[in-house]
Amino acid sequence: MSRMMVLVVALSVLLLGVVGFGQAAASQTQTGTTPAASTTPEDSSATSTTTGSGSIWPMIIILVIFVAVFYFMLIRPQRKRQAQHNLLLKDLKRGDAVITAGGVYGEIDSVGDTTVVVTVEDGGKLKVAKSSIVDKRAK
Repeated sequence: MSRMMVLVVALSVLLLGVVGFGQAAASQTQTGTTPAASTTPEDSSATSTTTGSGSIWPMIIILVIFVAVFYFMLIRPQRKRQAQHNLLLKDLKRGDAVITAGGVYGEIDSVGDTTVVVTVEDGGKLKVAKSSIVDKRAK
């Protein structure tokens, strides 16, 4: 989750920088001045009207593109993995060979609503959370 937050912040900063740079460049080309040039009161009123009339569409388009990228690269794959994991947990039954999140290999002895009893190779039994089962393996 923290990687996703870093990615969101980085792309937000990038988006704000691109939009800010685009607006500054657009105002310079419309007025024909550079930022370092001195302006008279008459020029400043003309500058403020031209920067206020800038289009918001480029920013909206960039924002839509970022949302689409986030959806197809982060949200959609995670939902797909979660659906597969839920299906795996629903189909657990006695005798299935499984692997837990802790790396324990074993065979299911009994299945409860939220817990599973796993028998390991030496005959020991472990009671683990059902959600900690990460994979079924072939016997």
